[in-house]
Amino acid sequence: MPAELLKVSAGAPDSTAIRYAAEFIKRGRVVGVPTDTFYGLAADPFNLAAVEEIYRVKGRPENRALPILVNSIEQAAILSRDLPLNFLKLTEKLWPGPLTIVVEASHSLPLKVTANKGRVALRWPNSRVACAIIEQVGSPITGTSANLSGFPSCSNAQELVKQLGERLPLILDSGDTGATLSSTIVNLNGEDWTIVRQGQVSEREIEKALEDSD
Repeated sequence: MPAELLKVSAGAPDSTAIRYAAEFIKRGRVVGVPTDTFYGLAADPFNLAAVEEIYRVKGRPENRALPILVNSIEQAAILSRDLPLNFLKLTEKLWPGPLTIVVEASHSLPLKVTANKGRVALRWPNSRVACAIIEQVGSPITGTSANLSGFPSCSNAQELVKQLGERLPLILDSGDTGATLSSTIVNLNGEDWTIVRQGQVSEREIEKALEDSD
C-alpha cells in the first residue's frame, strides 16, 4: 500500500498534521519528513523495533549508525556523555543548521542506534517541520536520509515516493528543500576534530566557529 502523502507548510506547519505524524512515530512507525537538507526517515530511536524497521526500509547495512535529530542543546547533552568543549563552541555558532556532530553516546541510547560503536551523530536541523515533530513526540527522532541505501538523497516528496513510497505509511510533503548537499559531519574526539563528510558547512566555517569562541 503506497504511503499517505500529507502536505504541510515548511514555514508554518499545521499542528494537526504534526500531531498526526507524531502519533505514527510514537506507535513505532517510520515517517518521511522534510529537513533543512534532504528528506529524512523519522522514528523513535529508543524503540528497537522502529530502529530495525529503518534499516529494513532503507536496505541500510546495520554496521552504519543512525543520526539523531534534536531541537535543543539540552536534548543533545542527554544523548551524549562527556561533551567536549568544541561541541559547545560549534553548536553555539552553527546550530540549528546543516552540521552533524559525532560524539560519545550516552548509555541511555540503544547500542543498535550507534551500530554497536557507542558513538552518536547529532544534529539540530533548521527546519520548523522537523523540530515541531520532535516537540510533539517529546523526544529526539532519527534523521537518516530518506532514500534507498546507495541511491540519491531526496529533496522533495515525489522523489521519496518513487524510492520508498511502498515502504512507508506516511510522508509529510513541504515541497522541495532546495538542498544539493547533505549536512557536514564532524567527528569530535576530546578537543580533536575531523571532517567525516563535507557538506553544506565548510571547513573554514568550522574553524572560524572554534576560533571565535576562544
